Amino acid sequence: MPTISQIHQKTFNFQREILTDKGIEVERLINVLMDFQVAIPSWALGAGATRFGRFSIGGEPRNIEEKIEDIALINQLTRCANSVSLHIPWDIPEDTEAIRQFALEKGIAFDSVNSNTFQDYGQKHSYKFGSLSHTKSAVRQQAIDHNKQVIDIGAALGAKVLTLWLADGSSFAGQHNFAKALENTQISLQSIYTHLPIDWKMLIEYKPFEPNFYSMVIPDWGTALLLANACGQRAFTLVDLGHHLPNTNIEQIVATLNWQKRLGGFHFNDSKFADDDVTVGSIKPFQLFLIFNELSKEITSNNNISWMIDASHNLKDPLEDLMQSLENIQIALAKSLLVDQTALSAAQAENDVVHGAQILQDAFETDVRSLVAEARIRAGGELNPILSYRGQNIRRNRIEKRGQNATASGL
Repeated sequence: MPTISQIHQKTFNFQREILTDKGIEVERLINVLMDFQVAIPSWALGAGATRFGRFSIGGEPRNIEEKIEDIALINQLTRCANSVSLHIPWDIPEDTEAIRQFALEKGIAFDSVNSNTFQDYGQKHSYKFGSLSHTKSAVRQQAIDHNKQVIDIGAALGAKVLTLWLADGSSFAGQHNFAKALENTQISLQSIYTHLPIDWKMLIEYKPFEPNFYSMVIPDWGTALLLANACGQRAFTLVDLGHHLPNTNIEQIVATLNWQKRLGGFHFNDSKFADDDVTVGSIKPFQLFLIFNELSKEITSNNNISWMIDASHNLKDPLEDLMQSLENIQIALAKSLLVDQTALSAAQAENDVVHGAQILQDAFETDVRSLVAEARIRAGGELNPILSYRGQNIRRNRIEKRGQNATASGL
């Protein structure tokens, strides 16, 4: 019986030969995969929850250090997750320099910092009726000051990105003056933008509904783009794959924002109904492939797009789920790099609908798992990260060290 390593090598050699015969530069593709990195958010390392309950898995990270340890473990196994994204105030370091040094020793950088004005956590003014859009100037100023504090914390850690998602909106007709709420938000964002270091970028996220169900102040990519343009050239739109109504053409949104050079980053997850926050590529893998197809040129030219997973692990071991997501992201990326863009452009120019669809389908149906695994091995990772994770009994060891009832901070 051959080993999994022998099976992989045989499969990879076979696939490499086929793709080479098709004119694909396999080594170049593998190098792109080896360079591609996705940030892990500090809040995704513990068990998530629904509105009805939360079920701990045991051994969850209780502080920033343990969260960084878990991300370093994921990166050690996959070699494509070398940075963390922090949520403030869930993860305010007591000693910023010590945490930065600790992360450096673990091979983990700080990618971005995320502000939180969608919860009350002991601050003077409540965000019940909004934050940056609030009718009261004191509440807006509090939210502005919080975002500036988040920037300062991020700068001390070496991060370069501020991400803003606002829960601001209304649940009843007549609750909001739509235009005034948007104007307040724009002025608030412009104030935050003035505090942004020259080498930073600000990402503005949007969401069509939830937690408010009548209106959201930033409900779509167009509104986020409008606000980004009002702030300046270092403000961009952030696309969360779960923040769209069913059947939205996300790849078209991505293409439009990329065309305008206002696409700043992604929060990867997947959804069937709304913001389901499930494993990336588990429900709509073709859509994920089409999104990467719109960005393949930018990825190979090292375009400054921020990549992060933003999922909720209600049932799975979070570390296993994150590794599954990373695998699916790399598979979608690899498939997009197989698309003959010259032939596709020619088919589009001639309105050859059948050939255009066939070019995409041929790439999507190609099994690239051996290429992804080969890239991971060459980078120093594991052939099968989850198999290795389970073989080392890592979750059991985490439980023994941290406790069965350990709960991830911030959740």
